[in-house]
Amino acid sequence: MLERYKTQKVMVGGIGVGGDAAVSVQSMNNTDTRDVASTLKQIEELASCGCDITRVAILNMEAAEALKEITKRSPLPVVADIHFDYRLALASIENGAAKIRINPGNIGGEDRVRSVADAAKERGIPIRVGVNSGSIGKDMLEKYGGVNAQSLSQSALSSIGLLEKQGFHDIVVSMKSSDPVLTIESYRLLRDKVPYPFHVGVTEAGTLREGIIRSSVGIGALLSEGIGDTIRVSLTDEPKEEVKAGISILRSLGLRKQGMRLVSCPTCGRTQVPLIQVAKEVEEKIKDLPYEMTVAVMGCAVNGPGEAREADIGIAGGTDEFLLFCKGQPVKKVSKDAAVDELVQMIHKLNDNI
Repeated sequence: MLERYKTQKVMVGGIGVGGDAAVSVQSMNNTDTRDVASTLKQIEELASCGCDITRVAILNMEAAEALKEITKRSPLPVVADIHFDYRLALASIENGAAKIRINPGNIGGEDRVRSVADAAKERGIPIRVGVNSGSIGKDMLEKYGGVNAQSLSQSALSSIGLLEKQGFHDIVVSMKSSDPVLTIESYRLLRDKVPYPFHVGVTEAGTLREGIIRSSVGIGALLSEGIGDTIRVSLTDEPKEEVKAGISILRSLGLRKQGMRLVSCPTCGRTQVPLIQVAKEVEEKIKDLPYEMTVAVMGCAVNGPGEAREADIGIAGGTDEFLLFCKGQPVKKVSKDAAVDELVQMIHKLNDNI
């Protein structure tokens, strides 16, 4: 298990962030928050995918009022995302937000920051200080020579200071860029300067394929260094895809054991079976199984079981057939047409015997 930097723990509804809490996965609804039914339907879908926390956009007072019904019925803690108007933050807190996301530098003067901090403190909810490469103030850009890790991290420190000045310390910090390297460097600069938990992500990462790659680089690198208490994979796609990607990142680093894990080898000239097709079919059939198990789909019957000996169960291709194996030991040969069904049956049997 990776060692994480020790941060203070805050509670977002019933989900701990920081301290000894597990790294949580977040997403953000893309529904109109004023549409309570659609928003709740999407939240339920996110919850079924393994999401821990979700966020909704509060664009106006009507959206802030809708939050009252949403938070009452939501299976997940709901974070209110506010820009510029401190009154929307106050209304969101009043209407049950489990956390609010603001940039303290753009919601008005010190008196407005104080009113938001006091309301959050009274309700016992944290505030996420959200800074990204597009919201760095002109003074910081001039002082540090443009958009870079120094200007981004110092902007975050400045925003944190505005809340600390009001005696507010239930803070979560995020510094995001569409550049994974800039994101990594910014968090590295701040990790020893504040005790607060980090919300980690690469913003505007892109569409499904490119976005997952960029997010995996940025989030994965930081988590591997022990930096990060909650994550969001930002994708130009359905929010559930963000959750799936986030969970996969955590699994790959041993930070979450939940669910099925598929390992499969690349094809090569030795492959005598339709490995790509079979691997995709296996992935589809096992993705929703409620077991914690590693399943292997390998192309070579000679090396497959050995290379995948850490898998709980798997199949390895031969000449128009597969070898079914368990814990690296051969079980039986099966035809290529029956291989997937045989494998799934054995997965259920193996789980029953665990």
